[in-house]
Amino acid sequence: MAWYGKMSDSKGLNPGVIVLVVVVGLILTFLVGNYALYIYAQKNLPHKKKKPVSKKKMKRERLKQGVSAPGE
Repeated sequence: MAWYGKMSDSKGLNPGVIVLVVVVGLILTFLVGNYALYIYAQKNLPHKKKKPVSKKKMKRERLKQGVSAPGE
């Protein structure tokens, strides 16, 4: 029991605190990096072209809204 008291009094950082700081630092680095890439992509990459909507799909959407499709 006497050796335990001497070890806990040793000066230095607790290993648990070191692990916590490293893990939190990695998570923050990951999040900040992702945000920076997102902002870069928004400014510099071209927009995706939308796929053309099929006539069948347009007809279905109009019927849902209660507007009859032309020619019916």
